[in-house]
Amino acid sequence: MTDRSQRQRLIVQKFGGMSLATPEHIRNAAARVAALRAQGYGVIAVVSAMAKTTDELIKLAYSVSPSPNRRELDMLLSTGERVSMALFSMALTDALKNSGLGAKAISFTGSQAGILTDDTHSNARIIDVRPHRVQEEIDRGNVAILAGFQGVSPVSKEITTLGRGGTDVTAVAMAIAFNAERCEILKEVDGVLTADPRLVPSAMLIENLTLDELSEMTFWGAKVLHYRSVELALTHSVPLHIALAHPESGAPALSTKVAPNAGIADSLPKEIAMKQSVYENESVLSVNSHADVQRISLGGSDLSHALAQLEDTLRSAQLPLPQILEAHCVENRIEILFTAPAEALEAQVRCLANKSSVFALTTDPLATVTATCRGAVSRGLIGKLSAALNARKIASKQILVSSLSITFLIDKTQRDLAVETIHTFASPN
Repeated sequence: MTDRSQRQRLIVQKFGGMSLATPEHIRNAAARVAALRAQGYGVIAVVSAMAKTTDELIKLAYSVSPSPNRRELDMLLSTGERVSMALFSMALTDALKNSGLGAKAISFTGSQAGILTDDTHSNARIIDVRPHRVQEEIDRGNVAILAGFQGVSPVSKEITTLGRGGTDVTAVAMAIAFNAERCEILKEVDGVLTADPRLVPSAMLIENLTLDELSEMTFWGAKVLHYRSVELALTHSVPLHIALAHPESGAPALSTKVAPNAGIADSLPKEIAMKQSVYENESVLSVNSHADVQRISLGGSDLSHALAQLEDTLRSAQLPLPQILEAHCVENRIEILFTAPAEALEAQVRCLANKSSVFALTTDPLATVTATCRGAVSRGLIGKLSAALNARKIASKQILVSSLSITFLIDKTQRDLAVETIHTFASPN
């Protein structure tokens, strides 16, 4: 782990699409970056496409082709972040000038910033970061604006995208490359909440988390960050700070701080922490969900071979690989549970359905609901959560348990009720 005292006085700020939804939002975000630069920090801002832009580009692609070529789709989708970076740079240059700072904003695409990836289209992984041009501008005292979500393969020289939420991955990767003091993820919510506020209006802010806990939450469906970005932060001990991009003037500064050494007693919302023992306990931190989960089966008993068949089939169709949630063998048949962003999942299901001689897809709409918690291996907690769901006539088709979570596989139609049920169980009376 890198000692905090050795980190650069540099902060990476990531702005999500909703926080850049309008020209006013962009100007406000630029003013925030200028204020941070005025405090003496070096700043790298990583931006997403403006709100709904990516959805509109995907819709446009499918309007001209029922099965868009993945290379061309990457070329198309990468333009959304490029629009944002250019507009942000224009606004920030003005904000820096108005602040009397002798600095300017310089925008970079992923390839210009040295984001090197493998050659997988639609879901590429970063293999190296060589930010020479960005470093030069930081050394001059300027602010670098990066288009998130994208990079370039050094082998094929092709533009690639990192998958939905990939701007988070870009931001953390840059924080690692520059040994930044922290990486700030600035969004339309105050931080990490105990549940999706659209499903549970009473969801509460979690002020402190460990990277382990956040990794578990995001793997099982928390949308606040892409789980791959948290995985990167965990591997390289990058402190994260998740906050509202545009707080109201005079409002209290709310946020979630995520660090490798966050104290256990500090991780829970105060209202829940008061009820818990400071030693071993059965506390539920948050409730998250994958709203659309697919299950396929195929003959055989070799899990490795089955996963290779799945990978080969999707790669041959130029489709990204899904997020595998679970795989097992039952009576000489292998079942694989997986999910993916909506547009990718739809294409994956179509592809596998066309290989019906090999893959059989479930006809039941499925979802997962996950309680990220401590004491997940406790027999008491598993039983209590199961009983709470059963009391609401929510049947669990399968239960998956790790050291930090309990996941219930349920009928998709009962997903919202299940999230509310477990969150109510975990909340104080």
